[in-house]
Amino acid sequence: MVRPSLSDLAAVSTVADHQSFRRAADAMGVSRSALSHAIISLEAKLGVRLFNRTTRSVSLTHAGARLLARLDPVLQDLDQALDTLSEDRGTPSGTLRINANKSGARILLKDVVPRFLDLYPEVELDLVSEGRLVDIVEQGFDAGIRLLETVPKDMIAVKFGGDVRFIAVAAPSYLDGKSRPDTPDDLNAHHCIRQRLPSGKRYRWEFSKRGEEIAIDVPGNLTLDDSDLLVQAAAHGRGIAYVPEHFARSLLGSGQLVTVLDDWCPPNPGLALYYPRSRHMPSPLRAFVDLLKVMERLR
Repeated sequence: MVRPSLSDLAAVSTVADHQSFRRAADAMGVSRSALSHAIISLEAKLGVRLFNRTTRSVSLTHAGARLLARLDPVLQDLDQALDTLSEDRGTPSGTLRINANKSGARILLKDVVPRFLDLYPEVELDLVSEGRLVDIVEQGFDAGIRLLETVPKDMIAVKFGGDVRFIAVAAPSYLDGKSRPDTPDDLNAHHCIRQRLPSGKRYRWEFSKRGEEIAIDVPGNLTLDDSDLLVQAAAHGRGIAYVPEHFARSLLGSGQLVTVLDDWCPPNPGLALYYPRSRHMPSPLRAFVDLLKVMERLR
């Protein structure tokens, strides 16, 4: 039997993790056709089929599952061994993949990312910004960034960026001649600019005051899926929007927007970087986490 190369074995592990040749190819930085050809060639060398393939899914065969059960610990040991060499050199290297929402990416790009890249020029940072929640392990990310309250319980979370406050805002021109809402229920008498979540569901506006919590599916004839667009629509007088405060700060300062229901909008725990508790922590991620903690202490 021809001994397979390390890259062939790593390809098997990556395809199995992602259950998709397309996603695995993206994670490896190769074309889908090149990855598929590599797996087919490996199966021919080994004389067994490693994956069941349909037009909609990719799954391990029994032989593939047996190989991966022995292979994964070996690859993890190899990663740790190479990581030790990186630590001995004193300079982390390699690729660091982080999945973030837009707010998290903005905060990191302001100061943490530039400082990190200056300190560790041998690290390639791949920061993917998207709104939907993903399984960072399945999708091949080293870490993710989301609201602290949405971080899975089996992950280690590092809070950063301070608390987040959602506020209800509207243009003075919209409120002119109308009764301002005093309670969340009063929103039923207003035009509200609704938000569509990445999951496809419409966001129910969440308010709280003195222990009372209310979630409302507000009325309105305009639905958007981006906080910047919500703010702009509100500034143009289309109704009341409910957004993270930092998205509206400049327009509040200029007087183009004003807040309503302030006493129903307390701050909430903000963003967190999170990563798997059980996996080996690569040196680029360790360096990023350490820098994030230092910069948070200096805020």
